Amino acid sequence: MTSLSVEMLAADAFEPITSAGNAQLGIAVLAGIAVIVLLITKFKMHAFLALTIGSLALGSFAGANPAKTIASFTAGLGSTVASVGVLIALGAILGKLLADSGGADQIVDTILAKASGRAMPWAMVLIASIIGLPLFFEVGIVLMIPVVLLVAKRGNYSLMRIGIPALAGLSVMHGLIPPHPGPLVAIDALGANLGITLALGVLVAIPTVIIAGPVFSRYAARWVDIEAPEKMVPQRPSEDLERRPRFGATLATILLPVVLMLVKALVDIVVDDPENHVQRVTDVIGSPLIALLAAVIVGMFTLGRAAGFTKGRLSSTVEKSLAPIAGILLIVGAGGGFKQTLIDAGVGQMILEFSQNWSIPALLLGWLIAVAIRLATGSATVATISAAGLVAPLAADLSTSHVALLVLAVGAGSLFFSHVNDAGFWLVKEYFGMDVPQTIKTWSVMETIISVVSLGFILLLSLVL
Repeated sequence: MTSLSVEMLAADAFEPITSAGNAQLGIAVLAGIAVIVLLITKFKMHAFLALTIGSLALGSFAGANPAKTIASFTAGLGSTVASVGVLIALGAILGKLLADSGGADQIVDTILAKASGRAMPWAMVLIASIIGLPLFFEVGIVLMIPVVLLVAKRGNYSLMRIGIPALAGLSVMHGLIPPHPGPLVAIDALGANLGITLALGVLVAIPTVIIAGPVFSRYAARWVDIEAPEKMVPQRPSEDLERRPRFGATLATILLPVVLMLVKALVDIVVDDPENHVQRVTDVIGSPLIALLAAVIVGMFTLGRAAGFTKGRLSSTVEKSLAPIAGILLIVGAGGGFKQTLIDAGVGQMILEFSQNWSIPALLLGWLIAVAIRLATGSATVATISAAGLVAPLAADLSTSHVALLVLAVGAGSLFFSHVNDAGFWLVKEYFGMDVPQTIKTWSVMETIISVVSLGFILLLSLVL
């Protein structure tokens, strides 16, 4: 079956849902999500399989033809992987270059050499935000937490005072700032302008990460006063390298894709002429694919070659970076398939009808839907992808800036209250040597603060723009 025929079949996958069928459809959605949650939490099934089975269950409960349900899921998976798959791969390569070359260590050592005492939490949030730009959340945690443990141990700091700001920096980047996969998929689903979304995302991220990071860490350190667990404190990485990349070159490489995308956004706003030669050039170099590809190519020299990597080691680093993201690609793709199944079932239209009766602003509705899916599935990416698909009809009547804010609202909702069905919850718990109640009082509360505070700033921006 060709891609085109799959898409055509997917478009007809479900009969139009009448108002009388909304109750059945609503039950089908809840049942589909319940299946996913049960499979992930009770049976410890991989999220890719759980999302696949949950999509088929949703179609069955909605009364759709199984073959058409499969077509919907397949089309959604394919389109999602096609739009973000290459970006995920490029981000993984850049992250691996950053870690293996010692570039991450160089940033950490340079900033920590200039920070001490009360400034240390601010330094940690800055480091995590910079490092978190090109990295996936799980990769960022694995890279940052050993640094957090080392700093807390070396400086005799409360682990929460140092750890919470770092986690906040990573989490805010993950939920609000492209080129992370969640925001990218939401931008694609809602037809938002990437540059404007990035610019507004940075505006929201800065005050949010300050409140959820250095400010909240004061209270988290009082609630859970623990030291870095001895068994988890690692040896410093990259000690086998003869030399490391320079701080300026490393920082420039990490920020290159963000700068290119911001330049594109500024030119789009100032010039606003698709036929203009400058805008056509910036549209190309500021696209996520080219921006990340440029950063990877530059990074091979500024990170890899600067650390003394041979051509063989560079090739090996790239190869090793791709294997771990297979699961991420499949989960993101399956999330897109679940989203497409929801859309073809008529859930988007149902949400639109309900929202008209509820008189809930589109931004708040997008946030609430993402919160519900986040709580149910534990995945911020799945919550973003699914919620973006559900609120896509609402974006049709919004201005360009408000569509970008809707993307951010969905991203903010996807971070709400991480708990036991979230892999990040267990990563933080194990690395920091906490029990479940302690992890909830620190990590889960921090995630909730990020979600609520960022929504507040998004709503304020919606009043101004």
